[in-house]
Amino acid sequence: MDAGDIRTLAALEDTHWWFRERRSLLARWLRRLARDGVPTGLALDIGAAGGGNTRVLRGHGWRSLALEHSEDGSRVARERGLDVLRGDACRLPFGDASLDLVTAFDVIEHIEDDATAAAEIRRVLRPGGSVLVTVPCDMRLWSAHDVAAHHFRRYERAQLRALVAGAGLVVDELWSWNVLLRPVVRLRRRNATGNDLQELPGMVNRALTGIITAERYLPVKSLPGVSLMLRARRPLAAAADAPSLAGAGAR
Repeated sequence: MDAGDIRTLAALEDTHWWFRERRSLLARWLRRLARDGVPTGLALDIGAAGGGNTRVLRGHGWRSLALEHSEDGSRVARERGLDVLRGDACRLPFGDASLDLVTAFDVIEHIEDDATAAAEIRRVLRPGGSVLVTVPCDMRLWSAHDVAAHHFRRYERAQLRALVAGAGLVVDELWSWNVLLRPVVRLRRRNATGNDLQELPGMVNRALTGIITAERYLPVKSLPGVSLMLRARRPLAAAADAPSLAGAGAR
């Protein structure tokens, strides 16, 4: 993502309907983990950009770290008071089995070697640790927006499931998001000339907020949407894994 886009994202994410609902989804998932008795621990937000999701993690009691590849993104997150590391998602600066939770929200579509990124997430998660991933879906929605955002692909359900399962993670749930607004997005993207991330008039933002909020209560998760969300976990360690995990250290 370009430096200007990162600054734009940081400025928009507190008020824009899309970012706000995505944070709400993360918050609801974290509350669900708490209800299930999962203790808070060390969480990594890969591709944190403005740090909105990192702050949600912190607000729910997780010791959260933001990971950013670019200096611009790192600087924005630090300005917002977050603990930030610069690093590559294909070479995470953590030891084996050292994290309790990883989030990668709209990140892996930016990575050419997504299989290595998925394998790295599995490596740094402790056995039983969880990962939450969001990606843009459906190549039929590919447009100038994706080119400007430096996407390598949009994912199909089977493709995302195979990527995560192939890394050795157990997929618990895979669902569509931003389903109700897909026709609007498809029409808009046909005429897109670049990244359509922009500030919206207040009335439009409120209307879109109402639509995306209504989606929470409708049985639409299996229908085609604009994004996919996936929840997975690293399985409990087998006996064969024990020697490598016992000797793991930060690197």
